[in-house]
Amino acid sequence: MTPDLTAPKLETPDAFYAELLAAHEGLTKAESDAYNARLILLMANHIADKVVLRELLDAAKRR
Repeated sequence: MTPDLTAPKLETPDAFYAELLAAHEGLTKAESDAYNARLILLMANHIADKVVLRELLDAAKRR
């Protein structure tokens, strides 16, 4: 059985969201998009499980 990949797991999700927003401050739309792309690729590399990554891609489409 596949675990629920969208179940909350962060101890302080609001704090992380605030940090994410702060990381985008002062960036142009293009810079912000490039930052997001780099962040996604770093996270995907960290996860490193093709099955999990596919499930996350599917979950993101549904939301």
